[in-house]
Amino acid sequence: MSNLKEKSTVFLNEALEENSSLFLIKHEVTSDHQIRVIIDSDDNVSIQDCIAVSRKIEHQLDRDEVDFSVEVASPGVSEPLVLPRQFKKNLGRKLEVKLKDGVQIKADLVGVNDDFISLEWKAREPKPIGKGKHTVNITKDLPYDEIEIAKVMVIFNKK
Repeated sequence: MSNLKEKSTVFLNEALEENSSLFLIKHEVTSDHQIRVIIDSDDNVSIQDCIAVSRKIEHQLDRDEVDFSVEVASPGVSEPLVLPRQFKKNLGRKLEVKLKDGVQIKADLVGVNDDFISLEWKAREPKPIGKGKHTVNITKDLPYDEIEIAKVMVIFNKK
């Protein structure tokens, strides 16, 4: 199995080099020789992108050597963001982020770099003077290692 993983990795990398907007999220080979690949893109992953990557892997491997299957997909809407490149792609969108300390934040993604993301949201807080609450804007930088899971929130607009 590891030989199949090594060989498929070589051809997968070649396919990704041919289309620089694509990048790898996950690559695994199961015990029954299913090669599963999840790719993403700086733009949108098309069916043609998935077919091209699948063919690049499939046409280079020998079925007489080992019977295998290849599945190439893009991450679904419910899949978490895992790479800085995915966060950059979703700049300006609303995220639901759960931190490793258990805190949950729903906020707009307003900044991304290789070390952290910047989130912005509104919160109701006690007034500094007097009774009652007022709305404040909060901006917070979160290092990737503090994030347990981050997902893009799907928002349906009512018309």
